[in-house]
Amino acid sequence: MHKIAKQSMVFFVIATLLLTSFGSVAMAQDPSYNEEISAEKMLADFFLVRPLGIAATIFGTVFFVVSSPFSALGGNTQEVFEKTMAEPAAFTFKRPLGQL
Repeated sequence: MHKIAKQSMVFFVIATLLLTSFGSVAMAQDPSYNEEISAEKMLADFFLVRPLGIAATIFGTVFFVVSSPFSALGGNTQEVFEKTMAEPAAFTFKRPLGQL
């Protein structure tokens, strides 16, 4: 029984080491690669994702205004602004239509 467990562990370690090298190829892809944008993606973006982005920007703005005294005391006002207002606004208004 001990021999089977040891062989299984050795097989698992070898398989893990071999498969790990294949995963690095996926991480080496160019992040600026633009896939073809279809009309369906544009419609879904316009009717579903953009309204959610607008809502996230509005709620983020409200959260920023309410939490600004506390973030000023903590000294992280710029970080709170970036995460709650700037990032949702950039996602909603600056990216091309259909690019998710």
